[in-house]
Amino acid sequence: MVGPGYSVAMRIRPETPADRAAVHAVNLAAFGAPAEADLVERLHADGDAVISLVAIEDQAIVGHVMFSKMTAPFRALGLAPVAVRPDRQGQGVGAALIREGLAQAAAAGWRGVFCLGNPAYYTPFGFDVALAGGFSSPYAGPYLMALALNGPLPATTGEIGYARAFSDL
Repeated sequence: MVGPGYSVAMRIRPETPADRAAVHAVNLAAFGAPAEADLVERLHADGDAVISLVAIEDQAIVGHVMFSKMTAPFRALGLAPVAVRPDRQGQGVGAALIREGLAQAAAAGWRGVFCLGNPAYYTPFGFDVALAGGFSSPYAGPYLMALALNGPLPATTGEIGYARAFSDL
């Protein structure tokens, strides 16, 4: 996948078990602490990782995104984490990973994606704080957003829950 702001040499592909150490390193570098890197490992170990993609440039992993299972009144995923190596941040790597992950989620028949983060970053992808407003969650508030896939959300209220690994953050 190539587009404005990122290298012609960058490509996105599914994460493989051989990528785990590099993915850990990218998450650690991006966040400056081990919590997100450990979260990725735990989501894999618990079987909750659904879509895990890496961005490759010059044969090195420069970014990673994960979508994991959620409990919700419909088939839903949680987007987190999105990690990009510090020297590649602000160049479209994270955006490309998110777009590809959302396309794969839609193609697989998922009905919605929830995200906890900065609305200024995530609303251009279609995430909406108001769409998540009817859902009950420990993370409810101005940073919880939802995105409908494959038509409108089948429900606009109910309880949602991230995978168990998130409770350790």
